[in-house]
Amino acid sequence: MLNISCLPALSDNYIWMLDNGSDALVVDPGEAVPVLAEIERRRLQLTAILLTHHHGDHVDGVPALTARDDVDVYGPTGSAATIPGVTCEVGDGAELELLGQRFEVIAVPGHTLDHIAYYGAQAGAGGALFCGDTLFSAGCGRLFEGTAVQMHASLQRLAALPDATAVCCAHEYTSSNLAFAVSVEPDNEVLARHRAACRVLRAADQPTLPTTLGLERQINPFLRCAVPTVVAKALAQGCVGDTELAVFTRLRLMKDGFQMLT
Repeated sequence: MLNISCLPALSDNYIWMLDNGSDALVVDPGEAVPVLAEIERRRLQLTAILLTHHHGDHVDGVPALTARDDVDVYGPTGSAATIPGVTCEVGDGAELELLGQRFEVIAVPGHTLDHIAYYGAQAGAGGALFCGDTLFSAGCGRLFEGTAVQMHASLQRLAALPDATAVCCAHEYTSSNLAFAVSVEPDNEVLARHRAACRVLRAADQPTLPTTLGLERQINPFLRCAVPTVVAKALAQGCVGDTELAVFTRLRLMKDGFQMLT
């Protein structure tokens, strides 16, 4: 079993580090300084970098890290031409053997067209999913390049993973996502309890992540598009039709315009 830790970076990013006590890999290093500090503090050897998509806040630390260590950099198919430092392009269904564990690559277009996620069935206690900006706690990524059809399908693929899977997303967006989720399902008791717990964590400057897929299926409106209360909310906000895709599309538009009250 690997150790999993999150390294705060930039304004609200998390860089995820996995290690076996001697060797380490990182996911989506938007800057190099937190990674360098951690591997030096713990005397780890960086052996690989995994990238989920091409946005700068996920890749800008790669040049400094590869200048220090000769490591493999895994990125989406076609990324070697667009992301400096990528040495290995990987696509849907690829399997990687890293730190003695197997990771599956899952294509999850929507936030960007090239977005991928990495799933390690044996990483952590119940498996771990490194999903970049596709799935957030109580939310999902904005549709910068892909369509609602693509994002909904991508989320459905991730939601099919085991309940115990640790969801390691790349931003601390939980508070604003929970505020929106409560506006959709104000009577969801699990959601209310989790929001209270997250407020305690953030007040102590602690991360709200990782979450689990089992929890997300109970609190994340974007994974609950067939739940009657969620459907009713979407219909009340102008949703045309009650299919899961129609509800998801309306929810994403609602979230885009949502203002969290402080």
